[in-house]
Amino acid sequence: MSVIAPNFTLTNPSQTKKLSLESLKGKVVLLTFWTSWCPDSKRDLSEKHTLYQSMKNDDVAMVFIHVTGRDSSVDVEAWLDEMNLTFPVYSDVGTKTYDAYRCMGVPTTILIDKKQQIVATYNDQARFILIVKGLGELLD
Repeated sequence: MSVIAPNFTLTNPSQTKKLSLESLKGKVVLLTFWTSWCPDSKRDLSEKHTLYQSMKNDDVAMVFIHVTGRDSSVDVEAWLDEMNLTFPVYSDVGTKTYDAYRCMGVPTTILIDKKQQIVATYNDQARFILIVKGLGELLD
């Protein structure tokens, strides 16, 4: 049984752009919750950056959410530059969105279908290939 994904509205670290889940209706959404201090997040973001750069599919939105409530002392934009990550990042309000999606750790990846239902949740030990496979199944 699918669950409707909780809506959110988040801003990027420099507070210049907003994004809501509602604005992505009709797209498959890959949400990734992460922190800068977590080695698994670094690995996961590096793999997803390659996927982000290679995907030219308007039916997919990849949304990267920095969990500020678990990682408040980092300069996110400087960290992204240092890691050579160019995808757009949005900042959670503390752990509000992280908690709404019932995350238990970082990274957590959630796949949301075009009807905005959660269809899969992957924890920090999930293999990247399984996430890609799940994403592919939603695009068939």
